[in-house]
Amino acid sequence: MKQEQQQHPSHRSHFWRLWGWPITLGLMTGVGLISALFSDGGLGDALAWVTLGIPTALCFWYGWGRRFKP
Repeated sequence: MKQEQQQHPSHRSHFWRLWGWPITLGLMTGVGLISALFSDGGLGDALAWVTLGIPTALCFWYGWGRRFKP
């Protein structure tokens, strides 16, 4: 019974390998949207530009910038 409840150590690392970047990009996008909504110039706008610009740049890079060979 105890053996069934324990998770294999690689299970946790597999989760973060698969979902680490999507979670990070989602959090960055959320912070950027909230910062853009509530800031009025200064550091808040800079934070919004950076945290929304990085996911956008990655989408362009992996979506349109790279050509995959079949």
